[in-house]
Amino acid sequence: MQHQIALQFEDGVTRFIEATATETVADAAYRQGVNVPLDCRDGACGTCKCFAEAGKYEMGDYIEDALSEDEAAQGFVLTCQMRAKSDCVVRVPASSAVCRTQQASFDAAISNVRQLSPSTIALSIKDESLNKLAFLPGQYVNLQVPGSTLTRAYSFSSLPRDGEVSFLIRNVPGGLMSSFLTGLAKAGDRMTLTGPLGSFYLRDIKRPLLLLAGGTGLAPFTAMLEKIAAEGSAHPLHLIYGVTHDADLVEMDKLEEFAARIPNFTFTACVASDSSSYPKKGYVTQHIEPAHLHDGEVDIYLCGPPPMVEAVSAFIRERGIQPANFYYEKFAASA
Repeated sequence: MQHQIALQFEDGVTRFIEATATETVADAAYRQGVNVPLDCRDGACGTCKCFAEAGKYEMGDYIEDALSEDEAAQGFVLTCQMRAKSDCVVRVPASSAVCRTQQASFDAAISNVRQLSPSTIALSIKDESLNKLAFLPGQYVNLQVPGSTLTRAYSFSSLPRDGEVSFLIRNVPGGLMSSFLTGLAKAGDRMTLTGPLGSFYLRDIKRPLLLLAGGTGLAPFTAMLEKIAAEGSAHPLHLIYGVTHDADLVEMDKLEEFAARIPNFTFTACVASDSSSYPKKGYVTQHIEPAHLHDGEVDIYLCGPPPMVEAVSAFIRERGIQPANFYYEKFAASA
């Protein structure tokens, strides 16, 4: 039996490999052309020390000098002695270039492009090659603007399905990608994507989650919720989705579907504009209730523009709450 191992390098590149139950993660990586840090192969030097962020595994023999008892308890591993017993995520303290691996690149055709609102474009691309694409829900890729050498970074808004993936893209007036998608793009046009990238992704769910989305920052959460809907969760999950104007609220039907499929998932949407007619007004922070913070026993995921990230950080500090984990992704529009 083979397990999928996501190797996340310190420069943000993620490379997926397959490991059998009998081979070490280091051996599996080298077999597939990824030169993770390695020296002795005997669990004696500590050169291959990494951090296992998710998954089940067994460790072989090693000495205390290479990996202390406290380190092992925290989740550090020696990849020369680590054998996966499930899919795993492993953080490698080295760049992808040092490990002689590159970002994967794919070429796909536009299968659907439509404007959901004045501020949001939905894009789907499809190709048989994308059946080989793997990413952690929440990660992003660099999409090349057709007719240009420039790229723009977008989070996946769906998991791969039949060689197709989707994105929610902010419509920036005069923006290079926005101008292409709203004025030139048609089904069949080819696009190149490179990745996956990013350290913002869904970890193993060990406690309640509070998900905070601003505008098209909703994209990574719909991908995360797809995974949660498929696998289930024993913990409560709440999403707060904030936009500027009523028309900016998109994918509400999809959120309703997730609420129906995931028994302990709830969501709130709010609109910041004073002229809004939406029932819930204001900013995301105005709709975070004490119950959502679980006295700090909560993992917070936030994706939105820099001012939103700063506002949420200040909100949490002012209330004296220290969440178990706080993961965030800032994004800014590119012309």
